[in-house]
Formats: sequence, C-alpha cells, structure tokens
Amino acid sequence: MARCEVCGNDYGMSFEVHAQGAVHVFDCFACAIHRMAPLCEHCRVQIIGQGVEVDGHWYCGAHCSRAEGKVGIIDKV
Repeated sequence: MARCEVCGNDYGMSFEVHAQGAVHVFDCFACAIHRMAPLCEHCRVQIIGQGVEVDGHWYCGAHCSRAEGKVGIIDKV
C-alpha cells in the first residue's frame, strides 16, 4: 500500500506515475490529473486532452494560444 500524494489515502491499489525524473503516487486518476495536468495559460482549465505547446507555454487549444498573441497554431479536427 502507498499513500496518495494528493488526498493522503493509503490505498492497496495505488499506482505510480514516473515523469521528468520524479515518481508520483496516486490512489485514482482524478488525483493524478489534479496534480499532473498542466493548466492553460489563458483560461486556466486543466489540460487533460492534447492541448498545444507554444514556446514552452501550454494552452488548451489554438483559440487560447491566439488570445495570448501566439500565431501559427491550428486546431485539428
């Protein structure tokens, strides 16, 4: 068993996420998303889908990146 780093639950089916040289322990995907998902730098929504990265900045989509003055980003359907 391991303790979730978000909610503190000590759960027998916890899991680890290895990212950028660190190991994180969670008891559910909701806690993992809460801790790991980047925030759109324009609207502040958590990006749990594709998102777009422009010059090291994360946005939920092309609309928000353009609102921040970024150019050349196109959402794909």
